[in-house]
Amino acid sequence: MNNEPLTLIKADLRAAMNGIASKAIKDSGMGYKLVYGVELPRLREMAADYEPDHRLAQALWQENIREYKMLAILLYPREEFDWDIADIWLADLPMEQAEIAQLLCMELLSTIPGAAEHAFYGMADERPMYQLCGFLILTRLLMQGAVLAPDAEVEFLDQATSALSTTALPLKKAVTQALVRFGESSEEAQQKVDGILAAHL
Repeated sequence: MNNEPLTLIKADLRAAMNGIASKAIKDSGMGYKLVYGVELPRLREMAADYEPDHRLAQALWQENIREYKMLAILLYPREEFDWDIADIWLADLPMEQAEIAQLLCMELLSTIPGAAEHAFYGMADERPMYQLCGFLILTRLLMQGAVLAPDAEVEFLDQATSALSTTALPLKKAVTQALVRFGESSEEAQQKVDGILAAHL
């Protein structure tokens, strides 16, 4: 692959680097090799200067650099992204970098075919990162007006109840957000959510 886009992106990130934010993120223990401290709105502006390109996105993802991974998500062509690629990306993503998973779910995983089905696969997975993505995807779909069928509702509430016992704070937060969003769908749903949260939080 032509390395020119990578070189330009690196130069853009250096120019936009926020030293205070960079230090704060590093000190939070997210485990990145390098952090520029550039916020998402600015990264969106940078991404707009480049054509979506899966090769560029893959090259960016390979680096354990916060902004590279975020740009990889923004630059991957949505019509080319699939669950096989998602599985590879998630396999080596630590829970400490949950912010990357959140962006991945928002930008890509909740938009590609089979999102609802894979949300439930994720919630039932034993791996916390996959569970996290399952709840994040479902939350996104509920925000977009999705309605759960009765059997799906039962499964979601069962998985949420189980996952609330996690010690992984990003996962617990994602579960709680999904429950809150579900509770907004009806008074009956809110009563169910209130009972679950009262027993676990």
